Amino acid sequence: MDSKLLEILACPLCKGGLIYLKKEQELICRGDRLAFPIREDIPVMLEDEARALSPEEYEQLGKK
Repeated sequence: MDSKLLEILACPLCKGGLIYLKKEQELICRGDRLAFPIREDIPVMLEDEARALSPEEYEQLGKK
C-alpha cells in the first residue's frame, strides 16, 4: 500500500484517521470500530464492505 495514499485516506463515516494492518490487509477506524478491506492494493472504503471489530480486536489495537 502506498504510504502517500495512507496519509490522505480517512474513514468515510467519521472522517477520522485509519490504521493500516499490513498482515491483515485492512484499514482500521478506531472511532467506528470498523475494518475496511484492501483488495489487490485497493482500499474498499464502503460501509457495507467493512466488518465490525470484536471487543478483543479493538483492545489489541491499543497494544500496537
